[in-house]
Amino acid sequence: MNEKNSIIKSLIEIVPLILFFIANAKYGIIFATKIFVLTTLVSLVVSYFYLKKISTPLLITSFLVLIFGGLTIFLKDPVFIKLKPTIVYLLFSILLFLGLVLKKNILKIYLSTLIKLNDTGWNILTRRWGIFFILMAILNEVIWRNFSTDFWVSFKLFGFLPITIIFTLLQQNIIKKYSIK
Repeated sequence: MNEKNSIIKSLIEIVPLILFFIANAKYGIIFATKIFVLTTLVSLVVSYFYLKKISTPLLITSFLVLIFGGLTIFLKDPVFIKLKPTIVYLLFSILLFLGLVLKKNILKIYLSTLIKLNDTGWNILTRRWGIFFILMAILNEVIWRNFSTDFWVSFKLFGFLPITIIFTLLQQNIIKKYSIK
């Protein structure tokens, strides 16, 4: 993936979240969810036209945004959109661990064009990401159940995103150690 496509891919994933944050601050969670659903649909279209594909994680996340966002909008109950990250994180974790059990390392299948690791490295990285997603699901549950909606929305952008970036950077030692030249 070239640098331009990498930037487009990053924007496709982050812009709906930023607009969700801004809309929530100005108009509340229900309107923000409408914006989130709409911009997620736009992201799918942009991904398809600019990158000529829609990544599996984007597809899964978008599907769940549409379902849980739709429920939030239809029932006027923000609980559904707050549950979405928990379900996404748990689903990703289950897929990663299931892949290990079935000897089909999902992370390796998905990232092998970007990273070259031996099987031990892929398995360690996959277990770490699986555990990370479980912990993120738990953190989402703690945040939305114990803090205000505004705090939860802010944490989605200023908490979960930096935590994920930091976790990704912390995996560099494993990648270097098990890298195939």
